[in-house]
Amino acid sequence: MSAPARLRAAIAAAAILAIGMGFGRFAFTAIYPHMVEEGVLSLRDGSLAASANYAGYLLGAILAIRARAHSAHRLCLWSVAGTALCLGVLALTMPVWLIVTVRGVAGVFSALAMVAASLWLLEQRRHARGAPLLYAGVGAGIAVSAELLVLASHLGWHSAGMWLLLAGVTVLAGLAAAPAIAASGQSAPDAPDAPAQVGATALAPVAPWPLVLIYGLAGLGYIVTATYLPVLVGAALPGLNSAHVWAVFGLGAAPSCFLWHRLHERLGTRQVLRLNLLLQALGVALPVLAPSAAGYLLSAILVGGTFVGTVTIAMPAAQWAAVKAGSNMMAIMTVVYGIGQILGPVLAGSLYAQSHSFNNALLAAAGALLLAIVVSLRL
Repeated sequence: MSAPARLRAAIAAAAILAIGMGFGRFAFTAIYPHMVEEGVLSLRDGSLAASANYAGYLLGAILAIRARAHSAHRLCLWSVAGTALCLGVLALTMPVWLIVTVRGVAGVFSALAMVAASLWLLEQRRHARGAPLLYAGVGAGIAVSAELLVLASHLGWHSAGMWLLLAGVTVLAGLAAAPAIAASGQSAPDAPDAPAQVGATALAPVAPWPLVLIYGLAGLGYIVTATYLPVLVGAALPGLNSAHVWAVFGLGAAPSCFLWHRLHERLGTRQVLRLNLLLQALGVALPVLAPSAAGYLLSAILVGGTFVGTVTIAMPAAQWAAVKAGSNMMAIMTVVYGIGQILGPVLAGSLYAQSHSFNNALLAAAGALLLAIVVSLRL
């Protein structure tokens, strides 16, 4: 592929993740406080909907284990269509159990988007250097969806209108990305990217199963912040629009992919993962250590700036490890990440019931990230 074609491919893949993850998955975090305020959901109902979404993500990842690169373009398009449908349906008046069910289905399409976009760009299109732009799509989707919700809130829209707005923008973004994604199924890619010019140690494959365990712990570690940050901010700082803090989370995520990709090239998987997980653990614990506006904002920057970085480091490393493991490591990694994300809200809900505070849940999540650093010694 020519340089412009490679850029278009990376942007199209990033759009798939912005839709499937930023809109279909994480936008719920910013709408959640509005739904609670309107009486559509209780705090417990919202936690249940979040857990259902993570369970759906796990199911989608399991279904995607059999996915192969040659069909990834079709999975990308299905993930966009399914996400748009789920977002639109949530604008309807429905009982809580149906909201929970739709969030579960949305999780399936989010996982398909993550696996399919990764397979499509990194393997079908063989564009490994596009990885940072690909995963930046998650942060961009979070930031754009959060600011759209801020705009809708200023206009006085209720949560139903917010869901419709997200569905409409999803359709437009999907239509923009579809030509590049669909056309790729009819053309053969060029030779894969040459490896970046780094030392042999940095490019050395890592042990696959410790990498899988680290990724699962990372899923558990970040998810408490990613689920409850706007709720925490709204309770502690009622004068601050929590969606802005969530936008900061996304804005920290998008450019961080390029930083972590460059550090990965320079330092290698082992060292850069440890640095990433350490900073992430600090960000998760910050609302407990510094419960102030500055503390919440710095937490959003640190966790937002590291959690997609973990993906940017671990998914390409999984490609290398797949040679040794002989399996679809990207899908397996997504499965264990999904398990970690299910356990996180369950743990947070249990600890909140005991103390009526998220502090213990945040400290436990930070502890999971520190444990991942210990596991990294086995890489």
